[in-house]
Formats: sequence, C-alpha cells, structure tokens
Amino acid sequence: MLSLMESGGVGFLFALFVTPLWIRFVRQRSLGQQIRADGPESHQAKAGTPTMGGVVIVVAAVLGYLMGHVGTSIVFTRGGILAMSVTIASGVLGLLDDYLGIRNARNLGLKKRGKFVGQLIIAGAFAALAIGWVHTSTHLSFTRVTFPGWNLSEIGWIVLAIFVVIGSSNAVNLTDGLDGLAAGSAAFCFGVLAIIGYWQFRHFAIYHLHAALDLGLVAVALVGASLGFLWWNAAPAKIYMGDTGSLAIGTGLGSLCLLMNLDLLLPIIGGLFVAETASVILQVVSFRVFGRRIFRMAPFHHHFELRGWPEITVIIRFWILAGLLAALGLGIFYGDFVRTAKVV
Repeated sequence: MLSLMESGGVGFLFALFVTPLWIRFVRQRSLGQQIRADGPESHQAKAGTPTMGGVVIVVAAVLGYLMGHVGTSIVFTRGGILAMSVTIASGVLGLLDDYLGIRNARNLGLKKRGKFVGQLIIAGAFAALAIGWVHTSTHLSFTRVTFPGWNLSEIGWIVLAIFVVIGSSNAVNLTDGLDGLAAGSAAFCFGVLAIIGYWQFRHFAIYHLHAALDLGLVAVALVGASLGFLWWNAAPAKIYMGDTGSLAIGTGLGSLCLLMNLDLLLPIIGGLFVAETASVILQVVSFRVFGRRIFRMAPFHHHFELRGWPEITVIIRFWILAGLLAALGLGIFYGDFVRTAKVV
C-alpha cells in the first residue's frame, strides 16, 4: 500500500511542479495549440495555448512507477514494464503528431494512414510481447481469466489486443476536446485499476496474476500524473496534453486492462470514452446512410456546447458520468469476487 502511495505521490508532485516549467518552455518556442476550423467557434480563442503537455504526464508516470519500487519489496515484472513501455511508445507517436501539427500551422499532424500505421506497430508489438514475453492468458476475460474463460487462441487474442489498444488510444484522443475532460476522466479509470491491481495481488489464489501489484503501480502512477497535470489543464486550461498525452493515456488504459485480464470490463470502466467514440461512429453512419446528423457536432461533448451548456458544465457533468461508470466497473469486479470467494 505504501508503494502505491509513493508511486502516485511522486507522479502527482512531479506533474504539479514541472508542468509550469514546461508551459514556459513551450511558450518561449511558440509551440501553441492549433484549433480545428470546424470546431465550436468559441474554441478559436484557445488558439496558441501551450500544448504537448502529455510529455509531462508520461515522464511523471514513469518516475512514479520507478519510485514505487525504491525501498520496497516490489519487484519489476514483465507485465509492468510492458505496460509502461507501450505507454511511452504511444506518447512518442503523439509527440511527433503534435509537433508536425504545430510546424505545419494546422490542427493536423501525421496523416491518418501514417498515424494508424504507427498505432498498429505499437499495438502489434504489445500483443506479441504480451503473449510471448509476459505469457498473458489467451482466454477472454471479464473480471478474471476464468470468466467467461473462452480460449481465443494466440492469434485471436492478438487481434483482440490490437483492436483494444488502438481503440482505447483513439477513444481518449477523441475525448480530449475540452479543458481537463480527458485527464479528469482518465484519473477515475486508473484509480479503479490501481484498486483492482492491489486486490488481485491480495487474492492471488483467485486471480493468479503475478504482475498484479506492479500493474497497480503503473495505474496509480498514471493517476498521480493525470491529476498533477489536471491542476494546470483544468478550465481555463493553461496547457493542453495534445496527442502526446491522449494517445499515451489511452494506450496505458487499454494495455493495463488486457494484462490484468479485464478485457470485457474495460468498456464499463472507460465507459465515457466508449460513449464519445460511439457518438462519432453514429454521427458518420447516420450522415452517410440517411443524410442526417444525430448530434450538432461529434464527439458529443461539442453537441452539448452548441446547445448552450457552458464548457465547464459539460466537463463536470461528464466527469460525474466517468466516475460513475468507473465505480460501476469496480462494483462489478467486487461483486464477482464475493461470489467467487464463497466458492473458493
């Protein structure tokens, strides 16, 4: 427990105190956010706000994870190292995307195909290492590896893992459209995963997950990093995380759930991100098939802005939804534990 507190505390304090220095660094180099032309008109005033704050989030999470092992009996595991490594890799991809967007003076960095190829390489490498190096179970899981316990085979699990990692990274990226929305929502998700990791560690006889506590350290380090960054990212934001942060956070969320055998619980824990993605899909399908839009603008947090909700109102209400969905995921996990513990 002390290791988890140390990991989260270091991540939080680093992000809290280093973010202002990063803001100054970015401003001196005129690395400001480019605003999409087709976004809400009120967002145009945000143009030039320092971006690429995800660099601080990733570095803070790495330091928090490392410090969680200092002076403790917790050992580094392949699962924890892989989860942190793939988070860093996605952060680097996002950093390249952000930099190109600023250099080209438009809110478009890497081309869609190039960005997807990069995500595919990262997700594919993660899936292959999860199977061949970490020896993750290939069984489809909800709250534990034996439930429902369907064996997907190595190929099937790799396909699932690639889909989950790419999907979760893009889902957080889509949600990152309002000040503090993605960082605050992600903190709820990682907080729940940290609790679950500790619980899996304490009840090894049920979950059989050797890396549980180490994965919990990754999660709590990301909680601290997200909250420390949110201090400066809260509306009105003094800095944005950019794709550097959103891709890293999304990848971290997806990879942790896969390595913790929470494949099917992820859409509940990260329910807000799923809803944001679904709103985009529904909008595109509806327009192409029926020629009509469901929302005034997608992702649907912009829909509520255009209906007259103040930005801060949308953010706080979406945070509430994110927290409730993450809590629901934790409740389902604990409910299954109670039922399973009685049998064991």
